[in-house]
Amino acid sequence: MYKANVHITLRKSILDPKGKAAHHALHNLGLTSVENVRIGKFIELDIDAASEKEAADIADSACAQLLANEVMEDYEIEILKLETEKG
Repeated sequence: MYKANVHITLRKSILDPKGKAAHHALHNLGLTSVENVRIGKFIELDIDAASEKEAADIADSACAQLLANEVMEDYEIEILKLETEKG
């Protein structure tokens, strides 16, 4: 069993209105050292696969087909092997 941690962000060329609003609000709170804010999504997938490569391929397919809009978003996938409980 594997866990895929997926980070999805808007491409740098795409305007991020939520990030801009958060950036402005942080500056209003006095956090003026924050120079840029981009807001994205974090998704966890538990994947039953025989290997790390198979889990990565499944996660990539899930992102490409459903979870991410590849026209506007980039994604990064981190695969972790889950320890099984011994009974």
